[in-house]
Amino acid sequence: MKWELVPGGDLALDLTLQSGQAFHWEKTPQGYWVGLIGEIPVRAREDGGRLFVNPGAEKIAAHYFALDHPLEEIYAAFPNDSQSRQALHACRGLRILRQPLWECLATFITSSMKQVAHIRAMSLALRAKFGTPVQGYPQPHVLARSDELSLRACGLGYRAKHLLAVARGVEEGCFDLEGWRTLNTADLRCALVGLPGVGVKVANCVLLFAYERLDAVPIDVWIGRVLLRMRGGRRGTASQLARYAHRRLGPYAGYVQQYLFHVARVSPKIAT
Repeated sequence: MKWELVPGGDLALDLTLQSGQAFHWEKTPQGYWVGLIGEIPVRAREDGGRLFVNPGAEKIAAHYFALDHPLEEIYAAFPNDSQSRQALHACRGLRILRQPLWECLATFITSSMKQVAHIRAMSLALRAKFGTPVQGYPQPHVLARSDELSLRACGLGYRAKHLLAVARGVEEGCFDLEGWRTLNTADLRCALVGLPGVGVKVANCVLLFAYERLDAVPIDVWIGRVLLRMRGGRRGTASQLARYAHRRLGPYAGYVQQYLFHVARVSPKIAT
């Protein structure tokens, strides 16, 4: 089996792919990962922080795994509190992915009130039922021709109607997802929240993982608990927490959030 080194910065591959950003990658018994970047099959492994992939996938993998993100600069901007520093120590090398825009949006529309395992199951079911021969995530024009009952059969429940509505809106030209890249972050967030089934948390996930707005902070139950501890137990509204998160977590708040989220979810004792 041939492997090619991907030039770029260090990467903690396991941490990155298990941190709740993307949900279709699978680790083989041999220790490498298999998945798709868009519709391109990729196998990936890490050796000493260096990324190796199947020949021909180097360029797309370097972009997807954001090997050009300046991690040392990002680390220097981490807040100087015990929770943030412990998360940094535990998650060094975890990178924010650059995900395909539609795939990221659609996946997080289906994520509402679901845990990572459930989101993964829905993603794989949609790929199997509607995807390409290699089970790439079904594109808007494919889902737009479907119906709510077929999507519910993939485990989406009430989320099916939202995904269907957004797919049809994209296909009909009502939602210009690519064109929205030129918007500032606040306007882009407002545009996303205007989509069926997209609240502020999902909008911030898409801002961070697809539009590469590295200051976006998705606030779910895990991050809500972390912020509550940082605020000394003082509760607040969603808007107050969002403003606090941006003040406290700094210019790379999305990265800090992702490190805190991963630690809180898999190692709660470290996060306390």
